[in-house]
Amino acid sequence: MKKFILIVLTTLTAFSGFSQMPAGGGQQANIGHLYGKVVDSSDKAIGDVSVLILQNKFDAKTKKNKEVLLKGMTTKNNGEFSFDALPMFGKLKLKISATGYVPYEQEVSFQMNMGGGGGGARPGGDPSQQMANMSKALNAIDKDLGNIKLQNDVKQLQGVVVTASKPLLTMDIDKKTFNVDKNIVTAGGTAVDVMRNVPSVQVDIDGNVKLRNAAPQIYIDGRPTTLSLDQIPADAIESVEVITNPSAKYDASGGNAGILNIVLKKNKKTGYNGNVMAGIDRRGGWNGGGNFNLRQDKFNFSAALMTNQMRNRTTGTTNRYDEGDTAVNIRQDNLNKTKGGFLFGKIGLDYFLTNRTTISGGVIKVHGKFRPNENIDINTDSLFNNGSKASLYSNRLSNSTREFNATGFQLGMKHNFAKAGEEWTADMNVFKGKNEGDALYTTNYYNNSGNSTGTQLQKNISNGTNRFTTIQTDYVNPFTETTKLEAGLRAQITSIENNNLNSIQYPGTGIFKEIPSATTNYKNTNNVYAAYISIASTIKKNFGYKIGVRAESSNYEGNLLNTGEKFSNSYPVSLFPSLFLSQKLKKNQELQFSVTRRINRPNFFQLIPYTDYTDSLNITRGNPNLVPEFTSSAELSYSKTFKANNTFLASVYYKHTNNLITRYLDTSYNAVAGKTDYISTFVNANSSYSYGLELTSINTLKKWWDVTTNINFYNSKINTDNISGSSQDALWSVFGKLNNNFKLPKNYTIQLSVDYQSKTNLPINNSQGFGPPMSQAQSSSQGYIRPFYGVDVAFKKTFLKNQAASVTLSFNDIFATRKNDQHSEGIGFVQDYYRLNNPQMIRLNFTYRFGKIDMSLFKRQNLKAQGEGMSNGMQGMQQ
Repeated sequence: MKKFILIVLTTLTAFSGFSQMPAGGGQQANIGHLYGKVVDSSDKAIGDVSVLILQNKFDAKTKKNKEVLLKGMTTKNNGEFSFDALPMFGKLKLKISATGYVPYEQEVSFQMNMGGGGGGARPGGDPSQQMANMSKALNAIDKDLGNIKLQNDVKQLQGVVVTASKPLLTMDIDKKTFNVDKNIVTAGGTAVDVMRNVPSVQVDIDGNVKLRNAAPQIYIDGRPTTLSLDQIPADAIESVEVITNPSAKYDASGGNAGILNIVLKKNKKTGYNGNVMAGIDRRGGWNGGGNFNLRQDKFNFSAALMTNQMRNRTTGTTNRYDEGDTAVNIRQDNLNKTKGGFLFGKIGLDYFLTNRTTISGGVIKVHGKFRPNENIDINTDSLFNNGSKASLYSNRLSNSTREFNATGFQLGMKHNFAKAGEEWTADMNVFKGKNEGDALYTTNYYNNSGNSTGTQLQKNISNGTNRFTTIQTDYVNPFTETTKLEAGLRAQITSIENNNLNSIQYPGTGIFKEIPSATTNYKNTNNVYAAYISIASTIKKNFGYKIGVRAESSNYEGNLLNTGEKFSNSYPVSLFPSLFLSQKLKKNQELQFSVTRRINRPNFFQLIPYTDYTDSLNITRGNPNLVPEFTSSAELSYSKTFKANNTFLASVYYKHTNNLITRYLDTSYNAVAGKTDYISTFVNANSSYSYGLELTSINTLKKWWDVTTNINFYNSKINTDNISGSSQDALWSVFGKLNNNFKLPKNYTIQLSVDYQSKTNLPINNSQGFGPPMSQAQSSSQGYIRPFYGVDVAFKKTFLKNQAASVTLSFNDIFATRKNDQHSEGIGFVQDYYRLNNPQMIRLNFTYRFGKIDMSLFKRQNLKAQGEGMSNGMQGMQQ
């Protein structure tokens, strides 16, 4: 009985469509369902195949019938496809195409027949006959084409050469993505070299990265990382996402800087493939490694192992004039040589649990060991009040060893719901590391005659651990084809422990004595909890918006283990709204506007009132009175796409920060040296602002020549009226990059890159610590950087079958001009600081690609036939 009722209800539902048809043969009933499965000659399912439904219609203009696209889609991983809401009457044509296979065509129709010679179901007839006719009608509505077998296209497989490539720049409503996997200047380098070739990003000689003159947050695959850029090999990076004004989806922390998200390579082609690489540089450094990918059925396995052994050389000078009761002029000449390297390994596994659910896991392992050694000649000239002079000379030798081991675990799940675009993801990332180091500073003192007057030794032994855990879940639900909801939860838990011991052997004593005031052991935890929600929609295909809000709260606890002191704070829930608007104009033009609010909370290193005397030339201290800073940002962008994918992008931006956390150089009593000394600390400035105009242009000038240009004009000022002394003047600056790529005959490629930085204020650096020893940190609010430029060039030759092998020769900083030349001054001092790191570096690298790939999956690339088919399909579905 239940079965009979179900049949009747289903039948009535189906035939309700016919009852609504206008008399006289009006609009067709579009209730047909067509489905099937695409397999190869061995009956193996083929996923992501283009499947189109064409319909024959009369063209009033040409007075002829022509085939038009009705619907289009790609098959699932199991080869299945399904079309709903198809017309019940008339013939349709099914077209299937996939690279490496012979195209397939088939005419299909539903052959609707209600019985009685086409006269339809007659009221009052035989009930059993009516039920039979209804059964036939239901069977006709649902049409199963079974398994459709595609035949290999032997000629195409023999001659196929995939030449499609990703565009250099892709834009979303809240980010820009720059594809860097084809950048040859960075071959054999690290992420620092990659960033030098990404528009909008500035990199100094020490590898410090700036985004519009502020230090951004660094992400890897969408998650924060404790790895530094020089610990990530360039050959592992696929693209860099530049997020200048992060939306509510991203962490609100980070202050007035944006986010740089490094996307690592992850090959998803069926079969096995990979590459091996090796290289050397002019100073004896070398790199090597490879990666391997295997995808079969429901599994995708990837592995990468890379090493980079470096031989760095840095030269520089520091001149400082100190006023006071005794005027002192100090000049330092520095020579730093660092040997060492790191080993980077990554293993990943994707398991396609069902057609809609994927589980992913991965492990990252990094090991590094460095031995920095520095030789500093120090000349000190003193002028006393009575007019007498004194000159002293000393030489400091620093021998250090730093070693770290880091391990990251990643576990994720992604589920696609039946409704297109609806998805749920859950991720957990755990990154933990250990570090240890020891340093010996040997200072030899000499008199005016050059005779030794004694030697002082200082030892520093340190070790520490850190653990960074992120748990996040995100949900996306498209309410309609143009409107979607995004929401998520996130917990970020960080714990750090550090121990160090300082001891000094004064001249003539022969005994090391621990200095309690210069020794500290600390432990701290920092927790951030967040939730966000946003709605994005498009109106009339031209106007789009994305509005969202993020709620965050945080707390931290810190302990000074050797003194028992404890520090803690809890920040209440704060709201961070964001608004993004986009308006598409005629002729491939678009306007975008965004407004956001962000926060930067002082971290434990900036807060603890501990003075670090580890390096007598770079004494640092925290400030427990720091409060969070809040930044409001606005950005207006215009983009235009010309023929041949030439792109122009212009952005006007403004940022204002209250209670800006900035470095500040002050004087205080040095308990170790027993005298007044300069100490680098952190303070809250009243406020700061920056605004500017950024222009980016990507052009194909010739078939063999493309160029990317980026220019940023900006003005910035830090208001330090609340600190003793006055604020420095606002400063207009310009930063520019020019990247040229030349494709020459016989598979030669040349890349030429130029960058220029005019005079600019010192960047705001909100990093956790004060930088490495002897970095001579200076205050952002008390100085500027002098102009500099740099030129890089690289040559690449590909060879062997399918251009599987390549050799790259690169020259970085050809004219030895990419310097770090800083000036700072404050009450009682004037200082100039100059460094030049690894100028005129030459690298030679070799890469070989290998593998056996299922050619049917190359349609994922933007091949012409597939691209046109899917583009037309999407247009057809939107009509």
